[in-house]
Parts: sequence; C-alpha cells; structure tokens
Amino acid sequence: MREARRIVVKVGSSSLTTASGGLDADRVDALVDVLAKVRGQGVPRAGSAEGGDTGRNGGRNGASEREIVLVSSGAIAAGLAPLGLRRRPRDLARQQAAASVGQGLLVARYTASFARYGVRVGQVLLTSDDMSRRAHHRNASRTLDKLLAMGAFPIVNENDTVATDEIRFGDNDRLAALVAHLVRADLLVLLSDVDGVYDGDPGKPGTSRIAEVRGPADLAHVEIGSAGKAGVGTGGMVTKVEAARIAAAAGIPVVLTSAIHAADALGGQDTGTYFHPTGRRSADRLLWLQHASTPQGALTLDDGAVRAVVHGRKSLLPAGIAGVEGDFSAGDPVELRDGEGRAVARGLVNFDAKEIPLLIGRSTRELARDLGPAYEREVVHRDDLVVLHP
Repeated sequence: MREARRIVVKVGSSSLTTASGGLDADRVDALVDVLAKVRGQGVPRAGSAEGGDTGRNGGRNGASEREIVLVSSGAIAAGLAPLGLRRRPRDLARQQAAASVGQGLLVARYTASFARYGVRVGQVLLTSDDMSRRAHHRNASRTLDKLLAMGAFPIVNENDTVATDEIRFGDNDRLAALVAHLVRADLLVLLSDVDGVYDGDPGKPGTSRIAEVRGPADLAHVEIGSAGKAGVGTGGMVTKVEAARIAAAAGIPVVLTSAIHAADALGGQDTGTYFHPTGRRSADRLLWLQHASTPQGALTLDDGAVRAVVHGRKSLLPAGIAGVEGDFSAGDPVELRDGEGRAVARGLVNFDAKEIPLLIGRSTRELARDLGPAYEREVVHRDDLVVLHP
C-alpha cells in the first residue's frame, strides 16, 4: 500500500455532508488535507538512492509523485439544503434538480480547498454509458491520464443531472472500481462512515472488524448491511463490498475504511478491511462488459453450448443457440442464458437480433452454403465474452 503510485479514492455522501443536506466545509477540508499531503509525499523508485535529485514527475530523493483520482459522491446531498429539501427526494426529477445545484457547490468547495495547496482541480462527470461504450471509455481514460500528467487533481462523479438508472448506481462505489481499472490504479481506497467490514452489526457488542479478505469465502457467512445511517447516500456496505470484489478480481488491492481514517489507509497502516487481489488485470473491454455494460437482449443456449462457453471457454456458435430475446444490433452486449434462464455469460454479439432466428441450431458450414460466407463465423467470439457463473 505504501508503494502504490496511482491511487483511486472514493468518498461517500455521508462523509462530506450534514444529515440534513448541505456540504460540511470542515469535512471536505479535512479530506483534502490528507489527499494533498499524500499526493506530495512521493513513492521511491526502484533502484533509487537516498538523497537523489528531484525526479521529472516530482518527489524528492528519486521518488515519483503519487497520483490520486478522487471519486466523490455528494452532489445530490449538497443540493438538498439550498433547495429547501429536508431529505433526499425519491422522485427522479427532484434528484436531478438537487444534483444540478449540488454538483456546482461540490466542485467549487473542492476547488477552493485544493487551492490552499496550489493544486488545480479537474472535474470529470461520467455515466454508466461512458463506461460501457468503448469510444467513451477510451476518451475518459485519455482525459484522466492527461489531467494527472499535467498536475491537475481529477475529481470524478456520476453525471446525476442527466442520469436515470445511474442514480441508483451504488453511491459511486462500482464506478470507483471501474475507474480504478480505467486508470490502471495500484490501489483503491473506499471511504465511508464505517471503519471496515464487520462480522455482524458494528453497532452491537461482540462484533469485530474483519482485517483482511483473501477471497469470497472469507465473507460467505457474514451478513452485509445496506445503506448507512446518515440517510443522504444510496450505497451501503453491500455496494462497497461488491466494488471491492470487482477491483480485487481485476488485480487491484482495496482498503475499505472510514473517512476519518483516510490518512492511515493511505499511509499503509492497519485500518479498515484490506481486500487482497484475487485475479489479474483483464482487458478493459472485458471489465466493462461484465460490470458496466447493459445487455440489449439475450440468447438461450442448449446444454452443450453452455458447457463449451462456460467450462471450455469456447466461442458461441449458431448451432448452440436455442432462443433469442430483445432487439439488438451487431456489436451490442447480450446475456447468454442456460435452459433455466440463468445468465451464465455476457458477450458482444456479431449479428442483429432479426438475423438470429435464421441461425438457430445450424452449423456455420451450412449457413455459409445457404446464406453466404459472411455467416460462417461465431455469434459471440470468445475474446468478446466473459463468464458470469462458472
């Protein structure tokens, strides 16, 4: 953790605002104090000697400056008090109105706070659509990389003003995991109002903090709580644990703790719950395909195709399709389901939905003979496919 050079930090609404809505300037400043200090500390370069010259990317003694991307919730919560709302509204229109007012206040507060350290802030607003469309995904990656290279401090939030389903995205937790993969982060730190994952209700005696999670089995018998007590966010421990699992599966270690312990978490101290990496970094398109894409339809597979795709990691051929649902185009993400309707995989389809009925149960050789050589190919290629339930 102390050697992490590029870090994504996510902070929840309850850690930045009052329970009645509105930003808590002291909380924002306290978080910025920690982030600015850690950013300027630097990480020793491999083979560097003590007392070396200042490196190109900052840092003394041959150290490279740490790069931090902040994923910050709080726009809707910040807009409650200015609009005279006593609590987070349930209807979408007022949520979007609150986000419109609150996002400006949020970034203005961050801008003023970071200015105390001479640091320029860059705002990046994303939606799930930006993470699932490959062109948008690449553009977001380039923007964040360039902001970091130019010394700016990127602050990412969901574009709640125009979002629909994205407002229920999990209080930015899943977005933070995807951003961590997007920027090739060395560490993800999730900050909330709870100082880690507990083996029971943390408010009751006899429960204890789980210091490390090495895999899903470590939490198999733990009941994870939902939304926090502050009532201004939408996430809760469930979404944070899921975000940690997404990042860990992509090879990124995760620390989950409270905002008041941010300095300890970023300093490598024993705080919160540490999720060990459980997998390796995968291609960007596969991560967004599994965790950010919205399936536009579904293909039902016969038993042989399920075995080939799930266990054999093979491409899906027309002969293995038993049914089709939805109205999708070639290149769209679709679910691959078994005979019981369970989604076992997700992939990018090579045909329009209206073409699939012509292909069902037929071999590629037969299709090429009857329909032309363009049909002698996979319906979903294994390189554009992720297994959801092995």
